[in-house]
Amino acid sequence: MTQSDQAEMGPSKPTREPHAAADSTATAGNSTRRQFLKSGTGALAAAAGAGAGVVQAETSPLPIPPTNKQLGRGVVTTAYGMPSKFEADVIRRNVEWLTPDTMASISFTPLQDLHGIVTPAGVHFERHHAGAVDVDPAEHVLAIHGMVDRPMKFTVDDLKRMPSHTAFHFLECPANGAMEWRGVQMESVQFTHGMIACSEWTGVRLSTLMELVGVDPASTWFYAEGADGAGLQRSVPLPGAKDQFGKPLSDFDQNNIHKDVMVCYAQNGEALRAENGYPIRLLVPGCEANMSIKWLRRLKFADKPLVTYQETRHYTEVTNDGKIRQFSLVNEASSVITYPSPGHALSGPGFHEIRGLAWSGRGKITGVDVSIDGGRNWETASLVEPVMNKCLTRFTFPFNWDGAEHLIMSRAIDETGYVQPTLTQLREARGTNTIYHKNSIQAWHIAETGEVSNVQVS
Repeated sequence: MTQSDQAEMGPSKPTREPHAAADSTATAGNSTRRQFLKSGTGALAAAAGAGAGVVQAETSPLPIPPTNKQLGRGVVTTAYGMPSKFEADVIRRNVEWLTPDTMASISFTPLQDLHGIVTPAGVHFERHHAGAVDVDPAEHVLAIHGMVDRPMKFTVDDLKRMPSHTAFHFLECPANGAMEWRGVQMESVQFTHGMIACSEWTGVRLSTLMELVGVDPASTWFYAEGADGAGLQRSVPLPGAKDQFGKPLSDFDQNNIHKDVMVCYAQNGEALRAENGYPIRLLVPGCEANMSIKWLRRLKFADKPLVTYQETRHYTEVTNDGKIRQFSLVNEASSVITYPSPGHALSGPGFHEIRGLAWSGRGKITGVDVSIDGGRNWETASLVEPVMNKCLTRFTFPFNWDGAEHLIMSRAIDETGYVQPTLTQLREARGTNTIYHKNSIQAWHIAETGEVSNVQVS
């Protein structure tokens, strides 16, 4: 990627500092990776022996629980399965003061309470411009027209008969983290990073539909529109794309965005939920989630962007020099530590596994670094397989907490070499007049009590 491409899409790459030596004595009580691997479970046993917050196994017989003495509930064949009542707090949440009403608002994914990379559909974040709608699949059609040889309409059943494609991808609102741009610090991963979710998507590749309708090679954009009250509309680039002023988009955008695009009818093995676009939606992996139009009703191919209301009134960014970034479509590499995090305090000194998520709209995550001293020293975290294209990636890092204060943070690196920037680097490149594409390093403060809070570190 050229320097001009990087300048167009975000801050220049910060230098990735060398990692601390793997066999050196780690700072602030952290066990190094080599020491931890050598010791195996010995680290946990030692912590237990020292009374450092690890529960020791007892030798007395287990008491018989009440549930061993009663019948459980019978199978209810007509009900949709629900989580345990003890997980009732793991839900989507809304910030009431964020928008005037819920018709054009957001609910946030409880990332801090989830495991793995797949977000259950029931807690997938919502962002609506005119509320969720109920579309009858028997009446719904997708029209494809514009610069094509054969304008066509497809029913939902037509789409389901075509060769299917399944892939895991994340969706992220470009306003994820927006409240932190100007220093509003939210005390939960759900509200700092919860405008993101990751699912298994099934549908039809855009390339399959393009072949059926015979898209004109001169077409360099397509326009997507939804069937909701807002008629949400976005332009998506194809190879050779230029903006409305004739300026070419970056090589990455025009050559890579369209490759993974799908028209989806299923999510995580079942039909799309209504709030996620039932019966069909567009999926533009790695890009601003608003481009993945829900309740998709038409695709129009053209040789320029249509420059819709949403591409002028919203989803543009005013930079330090007063210029406006438009069509900054890709979500750059980012990461966040989900444990420990605000609301998930450390129970006591001893071994704890730092866990988190990393992602990039430019492809695969190739590395994550973790610091426990506010960014003075960095060490390499372990990536948890599977590691996939434009998909959430789990990472872990061993941490022996000594009961002292710490500033913990993570930074992601993707396959293009892009390194997640600091907040200072991002503000220097973008200013503070925007609410979009905040992908800076997130820091959490661990107090001596084990409580965790949100802090901003430059």
